[in-house]
Amino acid sequence: MPEIKSAALIVNAKSRRGQRMFEQAREALQHLPCPIDAHAVEDPDDLEDVVLRALEKKPDLVILGGGDGTISGLVDLLVGKNVVLGVLPLGTANSFARSLGIPLDVAGAVEVLRSGRPKRIDLGMIDDDYFANCAAMGLSPKIAETVPHNLKKVGGRAGYLAWAAYQFTRFKPFTLIVGEGKNEQRMKVVEVRISNGPYHGGTELVDGASITSGEIVVQAVVGNVRRRLVKNWAASFLRHKARHEDTRDFRGKSLKIRTEPPLPISIDGEVLATTPVTAKIAAGVIEVMVPA
Repeated sequence: MPEIKSAALIVNAKSRRGQRMFEQAREALQHLPCPIDAHAVEDPDDLEDVVLRALEKKPDLVILGGGDGTISGLVDLLVGKNVVLGVLPLGTANSFARSLGIPLDVAGAVEVLRSGRPKRIDLGMIDDDYFANCAAMGLSPKIAETVPHNLKKVGGRAGYLAWAAYQFTRFKPFTLIVGEGKNEQRMKVVEVRISNGPYHGGTELVDGASITSGEIVVQAVVGNVRRRLVKNWAASFLRHKARHEDTRDFRGKSLKIRTEPPLPISIDGEVLATTPVTAKIAAGVIEVMVPA
């Protein structure tokens, strides 16, 4: 393991647990054998500038504290910078941390930074935008577009699920087209997951996706009625074999994706794109600290 001589800590203090966890994390990180350049960022619009300023000091380790959206939105800045990413999972679902095997409590996550090892992993891409874990079409972007601003922070996962249930009643199946020309495949679906890892919304949904596979996985929940989605989520949550009955997986280094009608895409919880897109893998493009 390379020696870590300097580190930067950037915490999204607007994330659900960010403000009260920043001091706890900074205190726990005092046990790292290197100086820590620590920042609590209360306005998410300032996160990129803070990370860029931290990178100017050329740290060996950049620790990002926040939810999946925070990490996915900032990971682009670390590609090609010869730094190791550290993850402090402070969000609601923490799917990326789950895929990495990182504990979801601050003490456990900090212990990984202290005693873990760097691992080279893949990132997903939607067109030219890197993402850490999972993008989705269907109900997830609808929820992300409409969820009240402070609901996740105040109500946590229960509040988020209540809003999801409300949006589910307004949701309609759609047509997915994977590929192009004579090789295109067309199907009616209720959800599409574009995955670099198995977890989505904190639940293991895409078993065949891995952060080290060198392939992107597009999983479609096939059907023309909404209850197919309920069945799939419930079976996935319970780890029942029925979770595979209504899904089709497509995998490769690059996949063209269209929908009818065109739909928004949420990327690790943030709505950042609209179909049609190309889903790609950036193999082994970044190093991240994982448990030893």
